[in-house]
Amino acid sequence: MTGELPLLLEPERLRDLLDEERLVVVDLCKDTTYAQLHIPRAIHLAYSRIVAARHPVYGLLPDPAALAQTFSQLGIDKGSHVVAYDDEGGGNASRLLWTLETMGHRHYSLLNGGLHAWVNEGHPCSREPTAPASAGFSSAPGLDSVATTEYIIERLGESDFALWDARSRNEYAGISRFSSHPGHIPGAANLDWLEVMDRQRNLRLKSDDALRSQLTQLGLSPEKEIVTYCQTHHRSSLSWFVLRHLGYPRCKGYPGSWSDWGNRDDTPKALP
Repeated sequence: MTGELPLLLEPERLRDLLDEERLVVVDLCKDTTYAQLHIPRAIHLAYSRIVAARHPVYGLLPDPAALAQTFSQLGIDKGSHVVAYDDEGGGNASRLLWTLETMGHRHYSLLNGGLHAWVNEGHPCSREPTAPASAGFSSAPGLDSVATTEYIIERLGESDFALWDARSRNEYAGISRFSSHPGHIPGAANLDWLEVMDRQRNLRLKSDDALRSQLTQLGLSPEKEIVTYCQTHHRSSLSWFVLRHLGYPRCKGYPGSWSDWGNRDDTPKALP
């Protein structure tokens, strides 16, 4: 590969890179989908391997040692460039990329449009499973991209701090409830993760200008530190990726998200 690949990778660019030795393509679709068709060379990864749970809190980060083992088994080492994709708009794939970021691995890309764009635009597919190469993943875990409940409470109300709630409008408003308490984190702006996708372009992200306009209207400006959350930090992983893609310098994801915040009695909640 010549030079660093962009964070958001178009299908035709990936097609031309499939023979590159340092490329690790990771498929986060259902295993049944992977068995039917996938991108040549893609290695399947079950989403459950990159999340942990402590009921009733879901979407937590697994132990770093367990993650390092998983990434080693995928054939990822410090020289690898990971390209992740799924077939549901980018939540699974973005969660993998965010997790890599938390482990100190920053060579990665999201396939724009995922499997939808790849298949619908006529790129080659395979049914043959790919066996990953052996690798030794060396991790350097950090909290630069991770927001804890306590961290958010400390920062609430500060002028350079903002929250992006990527859930549906009904969840944000407390009409739909999946935790003990309804509502949202006080001050959070609501932009459903589905609203960053372009359904007319095979679930690619909307244009950079359109995304910036949406975020600006909600007060989510690059000058602020922004924490993204949803119910478990699945949908909001795509929100975090959007911020990274647009060059926002300070953005964090909240593992556990509302399944943590909304199941605690010591966190402030808001309703419209």
